[in-house]
This record gives sequence, structure tokens and C-alpha cells, in this order.
Amino acid sequence: MMEWTLAGLFGISIILLVLSISKTSKQSKAEHNQIDLIHISTMKEINAIQDSIRNIELDLEVVMKEAGVQLSAEDKVFMREVLDLKNRNYSTESIAEMKQVSVNELEKMLAPYQTIKEGRKVANEN
Repeated sequence: MMEWTLAGLFGISIILLVLSISKTSKQSKAEHNQIDLIHISTMKEINAIQDSIRNIELDLEVVMKEAGVQLSAEDKVFMREVLDLKNRNYSTESIAEMKQVSVNELEKMLAPYQTIKEGRKVANEN
């Protein structure tokens, strides 16, 4: 009788082990599918952002050629940094000090951008 009980318990434990493994396998497959879907959607978003960046770069190139502006890559980076600092409300003097240029030279560089901003402020004040 004791042998039958042990055999029965051993059989039940084997069945439970097989059920547990199959259930875990199904759950891991479902999680893997979710991860794949998230990865695919993330890659689509990255591709869309890359396309947008490429389009913006092309638009910038077209606008610069139409305007007749010839800036080297270093000058573009310099202007981008200066405009970023100015948009973050750094003073002209502090920007000139950071970028190691004279205040007058910096003001000449920023002059076209400041007139555009002032026009926007006036339009928004009404």
C-alpha cells in the first residue's frame, strides 16, 4: 500500500512538473512576443525621427542656398551653440566670454536673429 502511495505521489509530481514547464513556456513566449512588438514600434519611431531629421537638414540646405549663406560646418555649429545660449537667456557678454569672441562681433552675428524675435514679441503683445 505504501508503495502505491509513493508511486501515486511521484506520478502526480511529474504531471505537475510538466504542467508548470508548459505554462512557463507559454508565458515566456507571450512576453517575448510583447518585447518583439515593442521593439518593432520603437524601430518604426526611430526611423520616422531619422526621416524627419533628414528632411530638416535638406530644408536647411535649400534655405541656405536660396539665401546665399555660405557657412562651414564649424560655423554652423558655432552659430547653433550661440543661438541656443541666447534662447536660454544668457547675456551677450557671458556668451561672448564663453565663446571667446568680442561682444561687438557677437552682437553683429546675432543682429538678424534678434530683429526676428523682436518682431514676434510685438506681434504677440497685441
